Amino acid sequence: MVNATTYTSLVPLLTVLFSLGAVPLIILSSRRPNLREFWTIAAGVAKLALVVSLLPSLLRHRIAVLNLGEIVPGVDLAFKADALGVFFALIASSLWLFTSFYSIGYVRGLQEHKQTRYFAYFAVCLSATMGIAFSANLATFIIFYEILTIATYPLVIHKETEEAIKAGRKYLAYTLTAGVFLIAAATWTYLLAGHLDFIPGGLLKNIPFEPKTAWSLFTLFL
Repeated sequence: MVNATTYTSLVPLLTVLFSLGAVPLIILSSRRPNLREFWTIAAGVAKLALVVSLLPSLLRHRIAVLNLGEIVPGVDLAFKADALGVFFALIASSLWLFTSFYSIGYVRGLQEHKQTRYFAYFAVCLSATMGIAFSANLATFIIFYEILTIATYPLVIHKETEEAIKAGRKYLAYTLTAGVFLIAAATWTYLLAGHLDFIPGGLLKNIPFEPKTAWSLFTLFL
């Protein structure tokens, strides 16, 4: 097995920021639909290009990393573009580009209301997805998971019908409850392992604990 080396790069962060940066541009272009959709597509293309740019280094067993500092003592807000993360990001950014074209045709064809809001939150969702893909630890993963959960809610209730509102409430109940369990699992994991970094073999590699503890953690993560 070849040991990979790491190097500091802004690319993982930029994949998150490009779609996020498109949000104010989308909002400011609300009265110019063609320009508004241009920002949506441009952000998607730029994001895909950034992800693809990580491939040459990855094929040479070099992994892009970036540490933005501590969230709390011992837990960093950090990114790591390893093989699995790049694979997921490549699929997500590629599919999202096609989905953007589909969404433009869909909302325009049906003359949906609040199209600007739709595309703004759509961009936030893609930004959060990239954050999840390139999370270097469980804390960073949870932050972007919660951002994705909240940003998806306006898309769920987009039609604002009674049925859509009910579906949105159920969606929030399920996902936020799952988030609480995930935070509890992460806290417990930190107490056991002393860190939340994603490492080969898992966060709890070589950490002795009782089978009932393993089952409890498994249930919380599930």
